Amino acid sequence: MSLLKGDPEGATPLSSDDLLGLKLPHIQTRAQLNEVEAANILQGQNWISGLKALTLEDIFSRDFVVTLHKNLLGDIWEWAGTFRLRELNIGVDPKNISVDLHNFLEDAKCWVEFKHFSDLELSARIQHRLVQIHPFPNGNGRHSRIFTDIVRMFLLNKKPLKWANVKLEDMSKERTDYIDGLRKADGGDFSEMMHYLEKLGNE
Repeated sequence: MSLLKGDPEGATPLSSDDLLGLKLPHIQTRAQLNEVEAANILQGQNWISGLKALTLEDIFSRDFVVTLHKNLLGDIWEWAGTFRLRELNIGVDPKNISVDLHNFLEDAKCWVEFKHFSDLELSARIQHRLVQIHPFPNGNGRHSRIFTDIVRMFLLNKKPLKWANVKLEDMSKERTDYIDGLRKADGGDFSEMMHYLEKLGNE
């Protein structure tokens, strides 16, 4: 099976240019790629667990967004931690990534500091906006969920969210609900996304 085919709904397709950055040439299938990426993400989460303290300014900075992506996928991809250069069927125009990311980070600092939203809606909005911008060639969904959990742990004193009862890489009703929630949020309606998170036992 080609790495370029068989992607689950909502996944970022990998182009031949993206694949040039693959550090592990023995990888031949999407399943193999998922396995090694999962291992790298676990290492990235171990890196996070070693961080002693992160401030509002630390987390909502371009440097931290980039460093997090590199720690999650840098063992697999040469381009980990670098912004994408091509247009996709999701995400802003590549030339707008830096500005849109900056604006999001400044907005999010205000959301947290002035408690504009409940903790759950704040989490939904942060995760959605990062996915909507889609700054990286791949791994944006996983990166945005982990970034959101970092905000919860370090700034809200909350547990990480339960994002799914099954792997998000698998096609399932749960994944469909997650994707539908993101699409509704594109239009400013976060009710479905929050309902999805509440069904998983989040508060």
